[in-house]
Amino acid sequence: MLDAEFVRSRILEALPGSEVEVHDTTGTGDHFEARVISPDFAGKMMVQQHQLVYAPLQQWLKSGELHALALKTYSPEQWKKLGNR
Repeated sequence: MLDAEFVRSRILEALPGSEVEVHDTTGTGDHFEARVISPDFAGKMMVQQHQLVYAPLQQWLKSGELHALALKTYSPEQWKKLGNR
């Protein structure tokens, strides 16, 4: 069983300097949602942004230990345009 901090730390290792929030959506340690704001996403399509987030989690996705990860990804510019800081 995984926890939100474990998932968050793996994403941060792959995307240093990002803002990452992760929540366990079911309390079972295998379904999470994450919001990731990263300068690495600038100029990338959403699918490319998601691939960057999924990459460091492949081991757990393949094993089924991480069953679902809903993502909301933004570059800092996209996040700012939405009126967030």
